[in-house]
Amino acid sequence: MKRRLRRGVYAAYERLLSREVGKAPTHVAVIQDGNRRYARKSGDEPTEGHHAGAKTTERVLEWCQEVGVEELTLYTFSTENFDRPEDQREALFDLLCEKLSEFADADEVHDNEVCIRAIGDIDQLPGRVQEVVDYAESRTEGYDRFVLNIALAYGGRSELLEAARSVARDVDRGELAPEEIDVGTIEQRLYDDPVRDVDLIIRTGGDERTSNFLPWHANGNEAGVFFCTPYWPEFSKTDFLRGIRTYEHREASWRRTRARRALSLLRAVGETELAEAREVLARFRDSLPIAERPDAEDIEGDVADSARVADGGESPRL
Repeated sequence: MKRRLRRGVYAAYERLLSREVGKAPTHVAVIQDGNRRYARKSGDEPTEGHHAGAKTTERVLEWCQEVGVEELTLYTFSTENFDRPEDQREALFDLLCEKLSEFADADEVHDNEVCIRAIGDIDQLPGRVQEVVDYAESRTEGYDRFVLNIALAYGGRSELLEAARSVARDVDRGELAPEEIDVGTIEQRLYDDPVRDVDLIIRTGGDERTSNFLPWHANGNEAGVFFCTPYWPEFSKTDFLRGIRTYEHREASWRRTRARRALSLLRAVGETELAEAREVLARFRDSLPIAERPDAEDIEGDVADSARVADGGESPRL
């Protein structure tokens, strides 16, 4: 009875969250933590936890497409995972081969035009895994409706280090001038294909750290982060929607901050900065609470006052 009641409550909460979700993040990155701990809790071998986690991965892919996410990156195998016992590594590689092959041939992948890509130092992986990666990428390379990045043999710090070395080599050879180095210069050296900036990182399993995951695309974009306690095999749609809601609250807060700054700037600066401030305020005015939201006439009045100040006239209204 209690279990049925609990399921009913969770189902109602999931429906409520589904109605509350508005604009979804474009790119979600997931650290799938807790497979082995889930297996230990269940009295199973670690491989059973990874198999259970693979089923969650399939469900998350569906949830992303339902809410409008356009790119999903999964932290599947880190460079640190090479330190695990050989039998665990080999079991993981077998599972990767199995699931990547299934994904590459799945009707749902082709019907939804999912492009599968691997990121990381793929050359470190066994030959059989590299072959399956090539197969999955070639089977889906023509799709662009949804991108699924599989991070394999991945380490964010080593990724940035290699990009820096590549830039240094080009500068040393005289093929690149230091003043020509910009964001695009680094991004071109990270991956063969462009990766969108990360909007939201989700980590399961209770640890509150991002583990060096996508530092350029997440930290550089000030991505939102959602930490939750369920192990990856236990991760539910309710947990996923809570993560999306975290992103939305962060975005709403960011928009309010931008609008408040623009309003303050509009009332305090001279003519040269007015155009930028007015543009920002126009974009984010509706993000402000109604009590703080200026009328269009007030904005025009602030513009006129600021212009008089710029000409040496009276002080602006405060």
